[in-house]
Amino acid sequence: MDDTPQEITSLVGREVYSNNGVFVGEVEDLRLNIDGQVVSGLALANLNSELFAEEARSGQGIIVPYRWVRSVGDIILINDVVERVRDPDEEEDELVV
Repeated sequence: MDDTPQEITSLVGREVYSNNGVFVGEVEDLRLNIDGQVVSGLALANLNSELFAEEARSGQGIIVPYRWVRSVGDIILINDVVERVRDPDEEEDELVV
């Protein structure tokens, strides 16, 4: 594995997937901790509308904590992702035949 330092801007534009292979979004920007000189988060846009319906509809992005990043290569894999939580009433309505 090559441990050569990379420009942090090389992360912008990369697709982000969960460790289960679910597309989460695309890196649009980075959150930096200037004092610690580290990346503290990834600002994602072009979100998966099934996971982030409200944010995707409104054109807003999300910030994923960098500690969730599992690996960086051609794509970025993260350990955790916000799963879509369904409203219990909505679920019951769909079950009615």
